[in-house]
Amino acid sequence: MNCALRGLTLWACAAALYGQAQPAQQQAAGLEPDWDIGVILQEMSAHAGRLLPVLDQIDVKAWLQKGASETYAAQLQSSKDQAKAFADGARDLARNPERLSASLELFFRIQGLETMLGSLEDGTRKYQDPALAQTLASLAAENGANRGRFQQYIVNLAAEREQQFQVMDREAQRCRGILTVQPAASPNSGRKK
Repeated sequence: MNCALRGLTLWACAAALYGQAQPAQQQAAGLEPDWDIGVILQEMSAHAGRLLPVLDQIDVKAWLQKGASETYAAQLQSSKDQAKAFADGARDLARNPERLSASLELFFRIQGLETMLGSLEDGTRKYQDPALAQTLASLAAENGANRGRFQQYIVNLAAEREQQFQVMDREAQRCRGILTVQPAASPNSGRKK
């Protein structure tokens, strides 16, 4: 009897934990639905794709002949690599946006790319063509609203995950408490005399 009761209690606790984990699939307060943030991520991927042709117009070799630092060449190549990885990462994440680690990685990639674009914009203005620098600046700025929404989504997703883990931990502690309070079954309790 005690073994059956213990098994039933364990099953009830497992069911409670499973039931608590289910709201992750539902709309949490403040967390955008997958399809909404998926659209934002697709737009961000397209934006990164539009950056590449502009970056291809930058001629760092000519800059070096005008006395520019060699770090511009490394920044340009890194920007191209980051833009490609950003486009691919955003497209992949759009399929499953609730991956927190992938979201954070993409966000950090965006920040790094924006920093390098600012430097390349300055170099383009100084060593190549102010109009191309303006094109790069306006293209870099057009992603601002999407980046802001994505950043808020990441914060909300992290908060939701924290809340889920707290609920699961409380339920696990409650179940452990129930199991430890029950008297242990004696070896002869299940046998008939």
